[in-house]
Amino acid sequence: MGDPEYTTKQKRRWRDRAEALRRETYALYLAYRDPRTPWYAKVLAVCVVAYAASPIDLIPDFIPFLGYADDLVIVPLGIALCLKLVPGEVMDECRGRAREELVPGSRVGRVAAVIVVGIWLVALALLALLLVKVL
Repeated sequence: MGDPEYTTKQKRRWRDRAEALRRETYALYLAYRDPRTPWYAKVLAVCVVAYAASPIDLIPDFIPFLGYADDLVIVPLGIALCLKLVPGEVMDECRGRAREELVPGSRVGRVAAVIVVGIWLVALALLALLLVKVL
């Protein structure tokens, strides 16, 4: 079949990468809130964080391969671009805060999910109102 030790190492490596991506996304959120971050970096950071936390993707996850490809490409590319725009000292501080705040069992992920779902609900409500007025 395959080397079970290799499979375990591979799973651990993917889990570590996913955790690093989660931590970096949260650090970007913290950088967005920092007054030293330029406005254009804030705009991009909020878009990347919202996309990463959003339950709605450009390509739905149930489509084989392509469904996860957008998450594996768009989010890291957005983070990489943000890292070029956000001052280094701000990102270093935000990464440190993210490591401290993102401990197992923390409520940060749940709070972010509630906020994102709330934003989507407000957007859908506004879209529904617009459609009612147009029709």
